[in-house]
Amino acid sequence: MKTKHKYLVALSFLISFTFTTCEKEDNLQPEGEWELSSPVILTPTEDQSIVLDQDTPSESVTFSWEPAVSTEGYAVTYEVLMAPAGTTDFSAPFFTSEPSNNGTNTSLSVSYEALDQALAFSGFPANEEAVVSFAIRANSLSKSSLSTSNVTIMRFENEALPQSLYISGTATENNDDLSQAIALKRLTDSNGELSNIYEVYTSLIAGESYKFYSERSLPALEFGGSDGNIVSFGDAIVANDSQQFRITVNLDNNTYELLQINFWSMVGTPINGGWGGDEPLDYQGNGVWKASINLIETGGFVFRANGDWGYLLKRIVGTPNTLVLEGEAGNQGLTFEDIPNNQTGLYFVTLDLSADNYTYSFEIDDSVVEPIATPAQLFLFENGAMIEEFSLSGDTFSSARFIAMQASNTYTLNSALDESGTSYSVSGILADSATPDGDLVSDAITLLENSNSFSVLTDRALRFNIDFSAPELTWTYYNIKLFHWQIWDERQEIQMSYSHPNTFTVTSNLIAGSDSKFISPWDFDFGSDDPTSLTGNLINGGGANMLNIETDGSYTVTIILNDDYQSGTYEFAQ
Repeated sequence: MKTKHKYLVALSFLISFTFTTCEKEDNLQPEGEWELSSPVILTPTEDQSIVLDQDTPSESVTFSWEPAVSTEGYAVTYEVLMAPAGTTDFSAPFFTSEPSNNGTNTSLSVSYEALDQALAFSGFPANEEAVVSFAIRANSLSKSSLSTSNVTIMRFENEALPQSLYISGTATENNDDLSQAIALKRLTDSNGELSNIYEVYTSLIAGESYKFYSERSLPALEFGGSDGNIVSFGDAIVANDSQQFRITVNLDNNTYELLQINFWSMVGTPINGGWGGDEPLDYQGNGVWKASINLIETGGFVFRANGDWGYLLKRIVGTPNTLVLEGEAGNQGLTFEDIPNNQTGLYFVTLDLSADNYTYSFEIDDSVVEPIATPAQLFLFENGAMIEEFSLSGDTFSSARFIAMQASNTYTLNSALDESGTSYSVSGILADSATPDGDLVSDAITLLENSNSFSVLTDRALRFNIDFSAPELTWTYYNIKLFHWQIWDERQEIQMSYSHPNTFTVTSNLIAGSDSKFISPWDFDFGSDDPTSLTGNLINGGGANMLNIETDGSYTVTIILNDDYQSGTYEFAQ
């Protein structure tokens, strides 16, 4: 077996025709009163078999012929054409070239490598015989003649692999225009060398199809397939969902993989909620996400996909703003760090995953909304009944407690207890988040001076900060998890479901002899005042681990928290 080699040489055959007349211009005869004979093919001979040796790619195959003759002695030029076997119409050959001396020579040598790539671009498989027709075409003034023959060519043992890869099709963002095909990023290996793994962040349209190409024009290597497998010149891949994706193509093992990107978000010290918060970015198209985010502190952050800590973009050490996925940096020979930030204030944060270097950038958001005059008092009404009076500090009203709100009710804000004062509303729905299952879920929406009512997306207990100088209303809620473990590092973190009011429930299999606690990492940590009991009181930050499971089995676990989230009750029911 020969050693595996991978070659790619871009085919670039310049076709130029130089027409030279003999004697004087008045010797030219009218069209049709002279003849052009056909060239006579000498090599390769009819049905000759040629083996392209992958170990000697620069060796060549020579095409030669007896010259064609113009009866009036006009100059003749030639082209060598190649097409699939049986072709009689050479108007669209997959290979075209002309001999030297402006096409007048009667032989042409083509390297094994160039021939193999021409065959590859036409879909002939590697390590197989390709039966093709070739032609020598003679051209003289406006006349041409053609001689054809057949030849069998054994391709290189291994398939040529591209140095670039593009995606195009009706499912993609390039409108099925191959000249505008979207480039994939070629990844490096652990030694920093270019690998045969490519990826792209883009969107797809369900029910439509796409392929991968080595060029932005045809002929080119084409890759289709299905079910995660790449096939050279295979059928186009059909998209199952309309969404953004990271698409990875591995040409070493002929596979592709799609990771659905529901959202990218900014997580870390600069944002509201810090490392427990989440500021989603909006998809702009062409692999770019962007959002206006209030940076409240300096300090490090990361970009996170889908709220999953397994998909973090961090800064490549030694670069100003280039990013890499933390989990794949080692495979690419890269080191990483949390992204530093020295700015505070309102910024457009842009994540650009469209080019060879993944980057982020900050731009001041000067589209500032004018502040609203701060009232002396502010009240929250539910279906017309007052349920909360907020506390004022500076221009900001806040609630110390979590207010249990329901999606079936409507809410209003007013500066007077009897709703006779100034009314306020908000620009969105409360508790509407791209990351509803995060530990701390929060968002800031614009505060408006009008009498419109507003609502909450789903039943939730919310805590508020309402800043009239911004002006914006920030709502926050927490999800609670049942931590259950015998070995802390192997613990289960079981998310509980919220129900009105301030109640969290989950049904799960629990193991005897395990510790349990109710935690929202890491702001709330509820332990028990009676740790061996299946029911009892909860204490935030001071209770003991519960050791109350004596029998393995399925348990329905319920906690009811007081609205300050500092205490409550719990029950384990088997």
